[in-house]
Amino acid sequence: MGAIIKKEFKSYFLSPVGYVFIGLFLIMFSIFFYTDVVKYGSTNFEYIFYNGATILTFITPILTMRTFAEERKTGVEQLLLTSPTSITKIVLAKFIAATLIMIITEVCTLMYFGILCFFGVPHIQTALVTLLGFLLLAMAYIAFGILASSITENQIIAGVITLGFFILMWFLPSFNNIFANFSLINIFTKFPTGQIDIANTVTLITFTVMSLLLTVIFMQRRKSVR
Repeated sequence: MGAIIKKEFKSYFLSPVGYVFIGLFLIMFSIFFYTDVVKYGSTNFEYIFYNGATILTFITPILTMRTFAEERKTGVEQLLLTSPTSITKIVLAKFIAATLIMIITEVCTLMYFGILCFFGVPHIQTALVTLLGFLLLAMAYIAFGILASSITENQIIAGVITLGFFILMWFLPSFNNIFANFSLINIFTKFPTGQIDIANTVTLITFTVMSLLLTVIFMQRRKSVR
């Protein structure tokens, strides 16, 4: 599986996808860093991630929409389905590669934390908990994005499905408070308080695992048909 992870990871930088994702995220993150922190003379690093979650909602499809859709369109999927490597390992490899891109992006945000350390004393524990919650949210988004990509051969459709689902989850609480527990962004917003909520952590991990399992099941069915 290591070879597949390496191949998938390299593919993000052999095409503009990885650079566009990281670049767009950091550009928008920089804007929010100024408007939410610098402008008010604050040293609360975690404040930026409230809007960071919004950024993630709109750019995650860039990272995930081609994972399976592009291979199906170009015919490479047939090689994957007939290879000795299990579908589970292929799905996990794609997920891990995309998650590594997200980790690199998060590491880049630490430069903003460094800037705040120069001007004040940010709360390290709260910052670390926020970064953990943000990574869990990103993993949930990536997992669903891969699922959406596995059901179509059109990258754009995969991206629209992913974005549409994220926006729907975002606005669910506005329809009824009972949906607050199903909104991924709403769940994440509790991490910047500096406390790890076990229920929210389990929810994000469960959503990620379920999305990956559905992807494996869908791809297994496609393999059995061939």
